[in-house]
Amino acid sequence: MFLSVFDVFKIGIGPSSSHTMGPMSAAASFLRLLQQSATELRAARIRVRLHGSLAFTGKGHATDRAVTLGLLGWCPADLDLEEAERQLEELRQTHLLRPPGLPSLAFDPTVDIVFDYGPALPGHANGLVFAALDSKGVILLSETYYSIGGGFVVTAAERDKPKTVAVADAASWPYPFENAAAMLRMTRESGLSVAAMKRENELRLRSPVEVEDGVARIWSVMNSCIERGLNRDGELPGGLRVRRRASNIYQQLLAERQSNSGQPHAASDWLSVYAMAVNEENAAGGKVVTSPTNGAAGVVPAVLRYYLDHCRGAELDRVSDFLLTAAAIGGLIKHNASISGAEAGCQGEVGSAAAMAAAGLCAVLGGTPEQVENAAEIALEHHLGMTCDPVAGLVQVPCIERNGIGATKAVAAASLALRGDGSHFMPLDNCIEAMRQTGEEMSAKFKETSLGGLAVNLPEC
Repeated sequence: MFLSVFDVFKIGIGPSSSHTMGPMSAAASFLRLLQQSATELRAARIRVRLHGSLAFTGKGHATDRAVTLGLLGWCPADLDLEEAERQLEELRQTHLLRPPGLPSLAFDPTVDIVFDYGPALPGHANGLVFAALDSKGVILLSETYYSIGGGFVVTAAERDKPKTVAVADAASWPYPFENAAAMLRMTRESGLSVAAMKRENELRLRSPVEVEDGVARIWSVMNSCIERGLNRDGELPGGLRVRRRASNIYQQLLAERQSNSGQPHAASDWLSVYAMAVNEENAAGGKVVTSPTNGAAGVVPAVLRYYLDHCRGAELDRVSDFLLTAAAIGGLIKHNASISGAEAGCQGEVGSAAAMAAAGLCAVLGGTPEQVENAAEIALEHHLGMTCDPVAGLVQVPCIERNGIGATKAVAAASLALRGDGSHFMPLDNCIEAMRQTGEEMSAKFKETSLGGLAVNLPEC
């Protein structure tokens, strides 16, 4: 099993990897499919149906806007917000898409994007069905996509394929670990760290310079997101009137540091403010990195920034080891369970992020592979059962604070693991399986539908 660090950490936009980035990518994919079939089809209109969680919380996550941008040809990683807004305004005026290689296509997002509140599609809680119709309304081409978390998108046909790894494919990777037990066995046999094995796998696809420069860019985008969030005030969009808090907290912490008046537990406040800064940016639709999702995008950057700014002996050149280790753990969780809030609840998002961050921190602080695995297990174990219940379908309450608390749990988990020798009772693989089972049995009300939990227990005033 191999999932690249550049798949786990994808540069994109907020507020949601599964509800914004995924649908945008699906729309762009359908547009390409239509362009490839242009000579055989005489399409006149495009329609889209959003199912399951995408319907219930799509408005709050700007799913309709994301789909529209995808049909305009944009992908999350290369979105130019200013030009995109110009194109959206033109579409509002004309109700016409003008994609290269195709005739003009009728498309009015207010009419042609349907929020279907019926049962979810069978393949996943986040389903989209795109259709190209002729002038008489006859469907000429249709494709079903699932946004499976973290910005990953699969077609229905791809989703239905058996979840197996061919022996020949596995043999093509230097270290093809599918679970944590295999990962630890390979570290013992090779004498390499988790990060070193992950790096060797990456080098099958890219040159050493491409890997290191790519990972450095991931951290640069993460850190820039923290900085923007720490220096912006104001109200977040969406109607909840939630105000940004990271900037104010950051200024308080700086003043306390200057006067040496802060309490010892202010260390956790630094972690929280870094994470909250990222998730406030995400909630505002800013540029973020899936870590492994947008809803959990603050945890890994916060812990890495904490390492660099607050830990003794921190070294900038260990950033790649941190991120490669974190990506290895994220890949295991995605492969054996889920990172999708709509599929597993927030344990699959912030829980996974905390496990990744704990492993990364443990590694750069000198932890053995066994201690790294232990750190990830501790962090994930103490997020089991966490629901995904965003108020009004917005990634604001409780998501922003939840990232801060997830970051503090990650550091605590790494610290506990480093106090031991790596031996522990509950293996990470079993914890991941427990998370999968819990998500499977969790009521749909608590899996990103905003139909239960905090989402329906609101202040009356």
